[in-house]
Amino acid sequence: MTRRKPPGLDFESWIDRQIREAEERGEFRALAGRPLPDEGPHHDELWWIKGKMAREGLSHLPPSLALRKEAEDTLAAAREAPSEARARRLVTELNEKIRKALRGPLEGPPLRLRPYDVEEIAAQWRAARGEEG
Repeated sequence: MTRRKPPGLDFESWIDRQIREAEERGEFRALAGRPLPDEGPHHDELWWIKGKMAREGLSHLPPSLALRKEAEDTLAAAREAPSEARARRLVTELNEKIRKALRGPLEGPPLRLRPYDVEEIAAQWRAARGEEG
C-alpha cells in the first residue's frame, strides 16, 4: 500500500486494485465481523485521543489536579492495604510527592494539599481492623 501510483493510471482504479489485491491476500479477514467500539466520532470528537491516553495511562488533568486525584486514590488504597506497613509506605510516598509539589510551582489550580499524618492514617487502619496500637 506504500507504492506510488504509476503514471497514466486512473487514481481510483489504482486504489481499487490495491484494495482488491489486499482482500485476495486475506488482509481484511481479521476485521470482518468485529463490532465497532462504543466510543467513536459520533460520540465525541476526541474519542481517539482520550482512548490513547487511557491506554497509555496518561492524564489530561493539570498536574495539581492529578496530584489531588492521586492523593484520593492513595488514601483509599491505604485504607484497604493488607498490612499497616503497606499503608504507611503508601502515605509516606504520597507525602514525598506532595512536599515536592509544594516546593515548586505546579501548573493548574492551587494544590490545596499538605502532607498527611502517617501515624493518624496508621491508627485509622488499625481501628478499622479492631487492632490496638
